[in-house]
Parts: sequence; structure tokens; C-alpha cells
Amino acid sequence: MKPNMCVTAQSGGDGSCGPSPEFSFPARNRTHDGDAIAPSSLAPPRPRPRPRPAIGVATTALPNRVRHHHLSAQPLVRYALGRALPMIRGTHPPALRAARALSARLWPPPRRLCGEGSTRGGERAPGTGLPDAGGVDGGGEEAVRPDAGRVPQEVLLRLPRPGGASESDDDDGENFSSGTSSSRRRFFEDVGLQADRIFRILLQDGPGFSARQALDEMRPTMSNALVREVLRRIILSIDNVNRARYPKLAYKFFVWAGQQQGYQHGTSMYNLVMKVFAECGEVKAMWRLLEEMADKGLTVSSQTFHLLICSSGQVGLRRRLVERFIKSSTFNYRPFRNAFNAILYTLLTMQQYSLIEWVYQKMLLEGHSPDVLTYNVVMRAKYMLGKLNQFHWLLDEMGKNGLTPDLHTYNLLLHVLGKGDKPLAALNLLNYMSDVGCVPNVLHFTNLIDGLGRAGNLEACKYFFDEMVNKGCEPDVVCYTVMITSYVAAGEFEEAQRFFDDMLGRGHLPNVYTYNSMIRGLCTLGEFDKAFSMLKDMDSHGCTPNFSVYSNLVSRLRNAGKDSQANNVIKYMTDKGHYLHLLSRFGGYRRC
Repeated sequence: MKPNMCVTAQSGGDGSCGPSPEFSFPARNRTHDGDAIAPSSLAPPRPRPRPRPAIGVATTALPNRVRHHHLSAQPLVRYALGRALPMIRGTHPPALRAARALSARLWPPPRRLCGEGSTRGGERAPGTGLPDAGGVDGGGEEAVRPDAGRVPQEVLLRLPRPGGASESDDDDGENFSSGTSSSRRRFFEDVGLQADRIFRILLQDGPGFSARQALDEMRPTMSNALVREVLRRIILSIDNVNRARYPKLAYKFFVWAGQQQGYQHGTSMYNLVMKVFAECGEVKAMWRLLEEMADKGLTVSSQTFHLLICSSGQVGLRRRLVERFIKSSTFNYRPFRNAFNAILYTLLTMQQYSLIEWVYQKMLLEGHSPDVLTYNVVMRAKYMLGKLNQFHWLLDEMGKNGLTPDLHTYNLLLHVLGKGDKPLAALNLLNYMSDVGCVPNVLHFTNLIDGLGRAGNLEACKYFFDEMVNKGCEPDVVCYTVMITSYVAAGEFEEAQRFFDDMLGRGHLPNVYTYNSMIRGLCTLGEFDKAFSMLKDMDSHGCTPNFSVYSNLVSRLRNAGKDSQANNVIKYMTDKGHYLHLLSRFGGYRRC
């Protein structure tokens, strides 16, 4: 008999824990030997458990104090989490007598069909790009790795900014909300035309032609919008031929614009010029701009920090930059509590996990107390670096410091348990979350299912998915994609197709990861015509293929000896104007 799960509401995405509706898991009677218990100094007294309905499998009972407590006593948090942690830590749990009663169909032995998939050892190797839907890096065609095609863990475990704040914190405040839509449209059309004209003038600069004089004669009305559009045109036009010239043109225009009456540059304009310099490798010029911003008293945003960190290749230089931002009086770190949290969060979005460790140690040395966000960021970094012992130590420290885990903490824990193929421990944690008012939502189930899928436990994936649907928790496109990808990776394309059809029937449009997984599965079956047809369907459904989708299909066609069809895919990509700058990665292809 299957465990009973009921979800009648979902919590919000802000990390807060609200009142808990009914959400029940298997009765937790103590029926197996050797179940790891938190140290007695941390655990509360164990009163007699409240009886629960008998169902097929039992896990260890939790005291009533834990069941009804609202996390005001932190030892209870450590107690409940401590029950699951020993099942995560890379060691096999003791033999569980009760587990024998659990269906072998539901909890099969671990099958490591999928690799770890995390960037163990730190940041990605030099030259690799951001993770996309198919495991393609900067080296060429599809990089064959076990988790290729999956939704990246960085996406699933992403932490939102506190308070739902915007990712962009350096807007200069131009407000175009006033006026009619037609007047706003005319304004931006005029800005675009002026930006095109200014860009053409800048390109003519040289001996015998003064761009500054031509701009003075043009006398455009300066605004943030106009400067932004000109600089964006420069950024989009940078290539290997002009990368030495364009930074000079951008800075010449930037200086000229700043001298115009009634206009002055703000933080976002400095960031755009820094982006030009970053694209062209002008790191010293970026630092000079940072000095100029400080001299003018402009606030320095997390976007500024992001650009400088990305361009500072040496570890020592990055650490000096972090120290400077920590001490800066002009660093705008809203909505974070302090500069350390702002820097840690920004480094997390950049996947600079080793640097996060260093910043965290510096934070402690300077006497700052970490909060829940700090722990969430650092634990995520430890997990991505494969340092699970330190991960668990931080989790225990968090409870000892009187901090309550939030929904994002539980999200990470569920993913770790799933990837460790510990469905029973995950069940305990889900149960505990419900008891303390943090109701698991679709994101929690998705991360658990993704982890179990990476571990190859498809039966457990399907069990949690079915129960989630049956009890009213509606899966979204990401959840469906995780299921589809797990079945494709295991070679069970028929099941993947069933989930794909069910997703469409429920009104969810596939995303690029969904399409990539389905194309991968069709190629595995040798259905290359259907795969190419699905690629074309992406555009008709408003989903632009990323380079990984093309690379995946081309690579598999070539491996099957179908070079002509592979060239047709590349031609389709070029006809669409997609990724022309990456065309050289398809070795042996000649564009007619």
C-alpha cells in the first residue's frame, strides 16, 4: 500500500513558512533497528507517539513536541533534521527491517545511471560556458557527460533575491510611465534613430574625421535611454576584428555625453561602459572607471561587482576586489542586510564557489554573524564543491545559532537527499516540514525528483510525482522536464513521451530543456527525422533553440553517419540567423 500524502495548498516562494494545511506521509512508528538519532543533548524528551493510521510502511516516530512545535525551540530543528542527515552523509544507512516491508518496486536498490553532475572541485574549467540544456561548453560540439541535457542544478537550486527585489539594482530612474503608449513608442523610436546615427558617426572617427565635432553639430538631446542604446549597439557589434578599437570609441562617446548640458552619467551607464571594456579584456580601464565612480560619489552596485569579478581572472585580484567592496562606503548592497551577504549572493549567481568559502571565513573573522541567507549560500557552495561533511556541519551550526531553516534550506536538503538516493530520509524531511508549517510546494518536489532521477531511482521519481498530482499540487513545466529527462537518460523514451503528452494536455508549453531532452531521446531511437521536425516545432511554438539543441542533434547525426542531414540542421540554424558566431564549432561544415 502506498504512503498517504496530501497537499491542499502551496507556500509562497519568498522562503517564509505559513500555516500548514494537511500534508501527511507514512506513519512514523519506530520499527527498525539502528536508526540514527541526534545526540541526546540536542533532542527533546520523547513522549509517547500519537497513533496514526496504519499504512504499508513505517518510518521512525517523531515526538509530539516536534509534531506540534513551531520551531521556537531550536533543538527541535536539529533533532528533526538530525534524523535525516545520517542518511545523507555518503555512508550507507544501517539495515532497516521496516524497509523490507516497502515494495521493491517503489524503493529499488540504487542504480547509478546518472552521474553526480555537480561542478565538483569548484568553478567550471577555463573556457567553458554557462551550463545550458545539453552540456555544451566552449570546446565544440556536444560534450558527452552523464547529466547532459538536464535542467542545471544551478537553475533548480537558485536563490531569489530577498524581498523579491529586482535583479537589476543600478537603474538610473528614468520614468517613462507618463504619457500615452503612442508617445512612449515615438520617444523610443526617436531614440533608436538617433542611436543609429551616433553609432555611424563613431565608426567614421579617425584621421580626417572628428567624431566629437560631428556629434557637436548633431546636437542630440542626451538621456540615459540614448546613451544606453548607443553603448548597446557597440557591445553587440564587438568581434575579434574591432575589439581593440571599440573600447576607445565607447569611452570617447561616454566622455562627450557626460559633458553635455543637463545630463550626467549614473551607475548604470558606468556599468555599460564597463561591459564594453569587459568584452574586450580591458581590465585596467574598468578599474579606472571604478575609481572615477568613487571620486564622483556614485553608488557602486552588485552589477558593477559582477562585471569586475568576471573580468578579474586571478584569484588574488578577485580577493582584493572583494575586500575593496566590503570596505566601500558607496557600495549599494540593498536589499541585503550587509555587504557580505550581497557579495556572497552575487558570487553564487556567478558560481564562484571557492571564493564564497573565502568570503565567508573573512565575514566570521570580522565579527559578522551569518543569517539564514548566508547559510543557504555557503551550504549551496559546499554542496556544489562536493564538501558534504562541511555542508552538514554548517546545517548543524545553523540550528545551534538559533536560526530557523526556510523553504530554500529545505529545498537544498531535499535535492541532496534525492541525489543520494535516500527517499525514506526525504520522506521524513517532507513530513517534518509539514509539521512545522513549511508546506512543501512544487519546487521542493521538483528538486527531490531531480535528485532521485540523477541517482537513477525512477520508481521513486514516479511515486513522488504521482502523489503530488493526486493530492492537488500541480506540476509545472520544470517538474515535467525533470521527469522527461530522467526517463530519457534511462533509455525509457516511451515513458518520457507519455509525460510530454501529459504536459501538453495540461496546457504547459515545453521549454528549451524539454525539447532538448525529447530530441535526445528520439536520436537515441534513431528517429532523426522526428527529431529534426521537433526542432522546427520549437520555433513555431515561440521557443528559440539554444546552441546546445543544435549541437546535440548535429553530433548525433554525425555519429550515425548522416552527415548530409547534419549539414541540413546547420543550414537551418544559419538560415534562422541563430549562433552564427559559433558556426566554426561545427568542424568540416562549409557555409555556401
